[in-house]
Amino acid sequence: MSHDAAPPPPSAAPATRPVTRRALVFGASGAIGRALLGRLLAHGWAVDALSRGERPGADGLAWHRGDFAHLPALPGRVDAIFSCGPLDQFSVWYRDAAVDCPRVVAFGSTSDATKRDAADAGERALAERLRDAGERVFSAAARRGAAATVLRPTLIYGAGSDRNLGRIVALARRSGVFVLPADAVGRRQPVHADDLGQAAFAVVDAPAAHGRAYALPGGETLPYREMVARTLAVLTPAPRLLTVPGPLFALALRAAHATGRLHGLPPGAVARMREDLVFDAAPAHAAFGYAPRPFEPDAAMFPPG
Repeated sequence: MSHDAAPPPPSAAPATRPVTRRALVFGASGAIGRALLGRLLAHGWAVDALSRGERPGADGLAWHRGDFAHLPALPGRVDAIFSCGPLDQFSVWYRDAAVDCPRVVAFGSTSDATKRDAADAGERALAERLRDAGERVFSAAARRGAAATVLRPTLIYGAGSDRNLGRIVALARRSGVFVLPADAVGRRQPVHADDLGQAAFAVVDAPAAHGRAYALPGGETLPYREMVARTLAVLTPAPRLLTVPGPLFALALRAAHATGRLHGLPPGAVARMREDLVFDAAPAHAAFGYAPRPFEPDAAMFPPG
């Protein structure tokens, strides 16, 4: 009795390797850029990063030295472009760039709204530049068939990004005291730079965010005075926080500016202490799960000097 030979066992299917995606990151050495880089590399992206100074590369990470005025040779195609620096400069580059890329994520600022009607002409001009830059990015992306998203943070804090709170800390350290007008109760939503890095990483794969801009406030809304008090409390020694009547504060401020004893606190910043600068995080949460932390400053964010 003859028997058919047993069929050979099926050959094992070749293992599939994930396709490495490639990102081009502008502003990679800043606080937001660093937070984004860590996430991209941890998830297997290959990254071309831009900075003004020399930086060592790493596995999957290539640093390019330059700025928008003097850019080095860049890859001809990437899967995503992230801009974590000045939106106006990026928008001009992107409008004319030859890099083939289907996805663009760029940071702007809610200053495009909060400074729109500022008394200071320079602040109004900044708001207009931000709005124009956002439109330029969306227009260029549409022309190329790419998907763009603009992320608009509120007041940013975290190591290396505290231009607003850092200015307050510098003034307070200089004299051991920081004075606020009693009516400095405008609400703020400070946002940590690491939460912004997470937002950029999450939104790149969120189709609902294509062609849209999102405000990115922090996870807590608090009065300006409370924000300053928490910031000063983490310093050693902690400067005193004093509040004085608004008219008296205005007189003291004018005198300090006139005598050259005060630098770094423009009149517009003082006026906005009384204003609510509050934005809705719900659209960003719905589109890509944005969930920022409460305001939690620490001393490491404000190194002496």
